Amino acid sequence: MNLEKICVLLVRPEESRNIGAACRAMANNDIHDMRIIGKREDYDSEKIHILAIHAGDIWENAHFYSSITEATADCTLSAGTTRRRGKNRKGKLLLPEEFASKAADITGDSHTDAGGTVAAVFGNERTGLTDEEMAECTLGVTIPSSENFASLNLSHAVQIICYHLFREKNKGISGYTPLPLTRLDKTVTSIADSLQKIGFFSVTGRPDMEMFWRSILSRAALSESEAQYIEKTFAKTAGLASRNEKSKI
Repeated sequence: MNLEKICVLLVRPEESRNIGAACRAMANNDIHDMRIIGKREDYDSEKIHILAIHAGDIWENAHFYSSITEATADCTLSAGTTRRRGKNRKGKLLLPEEFASKAADITGDSHTDAGGTVAAVFGNERTGLTDEEMAECTLGVTIPSSENFASLNLSHAVQIICYHLFREKNKGISGYTPLPLTRLDKTVTSIADSLQKIGFFSVTGRPDMEMFWRSILSRAALSESEAQYIEKTFAKTAGLASRNEKSKI
């Protein structure tokens, strides 16, 4: 996924503050190409910067157009977001994660210049995208929400779509590397050794206990620091128990 080839297109936004909040949502997810159907002079730059916080440069670098067709002329795909379904709403609507997967295929690798540009198109706050505007897009995307209150704030919708795009780019990356079973077995052995020292089980009961801890800890997907903390906890417990026994003699 190349996020440099993702653009967010706001169609006739009414609230300057929503544009600012959308800038912040984009910056949160490493997306910086904002396009707007409208005129720059129709919006309050001060209000935009207040909501954009440190993402005001996205507004300053935004490009303005008179139609979706014009704004997406350089794009390979343009996805109109909508909560309404119907024959004039692109038929099958993709979920955000499905759209992100398709966008990844089109935009290509971030380390090369190959790949096409993909536009995520968001309608006016009150009306969303009209049937005519949806017709200018090449596919439709919907964000599931409650039937009792289905309408999303513009910036919230931008945040959700951008987040899925960002996650697609970083798919498979977690905050830490879970331990392999070979390393986890050392923790299990350490636990069993400590328990045996305090007489928790007989020698014949140790294999079942090790199997129990191996099963539990493997499902927890421990990090190295967590495994070390568990080992130290059991070792210290065994040490304290041993000292207490000696003090009674």
